Amino acid sequence: MAEEVSTLMKATVLMRQPGRVQEIVGALRKGGGDRLQVISDFDMTLSRFAYNGKRCPSSYNILDNSKIISEECREELKALLHHYYPIEIDPHRTIKEKLPDMVEWDGYKTFFNTLSQNSVPLFIFSAGVGDILEEIMRQRKVFHPNIHIVSNYMEFDEDGFLKGFKGQLIHTYNKNSSVCENSGYFEQLQGKTNILLLGDSMGDLTMADGVPGVENILKIGFLNDKVEERRERYMDSYDIVLEKDETLDVVNGLLQHILPQRDWMEIQGS
Repeated sequence: MAEEVSTLMKATVLMRQPGRVQEIVGALRKGGGDRLQVISDFDMTLSRFAYNGKRCPSSYNILDNSKIISEECREELKALLHHYYPIEIDPHRTIKEKLPDMVEWDGYKTFFNTLSQNSVPLFIFSAGVGDILEEIMRQRKVFHPNIHIVSNYMEFDEDGFLKGFKGQLIHTYNKNSSVCENSGYFEQLQGKTNILLLGDSMGDLTMADGVPGVENILKIGFLNDKVEERRERYMDSYDIVLEKDETLDVVNGLLQHILPQRDWMEIQGS
């Protein structure tokens, strides 16, 4: 498989069980595009964690950095981040302990266009801000019809002021069918029993829990923060761990291997 999926030879790729990965990739390739769906996180998975050594903004950071946000609001947002982010990534706390506290891309065009042109459904399950995710994809011209998003959407009052988020708040540790009001979405995908799951947190591992009849699932984890501290746990949980890899090269290489051979230069340039 190393010769066929050359991107898995990258120094950033870690695998606890290479043989198991080979079996899953083989099953995904055998099923092809007709059996495949992709379920992915957005912030720090489809978007970069850092660029040239500088941390990139998440969908929430885009709001933080906005010039229309008051300085008072900005300071409050910063204080909340410094309080809750360490809790979110603390490896010594269980998910149950964390739950009460949880109330520029490289290769993105190839990724989105490959899935669209092969009619592979892309389900984006994000604890970020859905309005911002959609706008980013629209501006980059990759918000294709094959994409379905479950995220936190802002709710405004009649004067245009933000008053909260619609529905149940999605956070890092409830990204599963319990907050997904779109169960009918997965029912429409009968036969899409092979899954490529992309995430950057332990909470992302449950994103496919609402999918019926899963036959094969390959879980790819992006590990960029607290690397030394979290490496072993990620390797125990994800089939493939991408350590400080701020590209979609490995994912695109896998898709090229799994899906029917097409003019990939055309896809990359479209």
